Amino acid sequence: MDQNSEGPDGLIRKVKELQDGMLRILEESGGKTVTASSGGGMVKATANLKLQLISVEMEREVVNPDDTEMLGDLIVAAVNEALAQAQADVNQEMARLSTKVRFPGSLDQF
Repeated sequence: MDQNSEGPDGLIRKVKELQDGMLRILEESGGKTVTASSGGGMVKATANLKLQLISVEMEREVVNPDDTEMLGDLIVAAVNEALAQAQADVNQEMARLSTKVRFPGSLDQF
């Protein structure tokens, strides 16, 4: 039986599979982390896949009271990179899920 003839029950089952998969990804995402750095590794930021910042670490040498602007820039760069990596990982998980659950009439069938 092809996907176009599954009927309402098949469609409901696929929606449920997709929903369950998305919930699983969301639940698991809080425990997975990514770390990014800036300033040649002088500042490191760790975020989880829920896009929450977990920690920021910095080497003592980068902490200069006379140049707080540079430290701020390094922190922002590390945090933004960590969040971008986390978002990319979430997108990859969602894409993997979407390839498992195909709906009748979706463009990937053509």
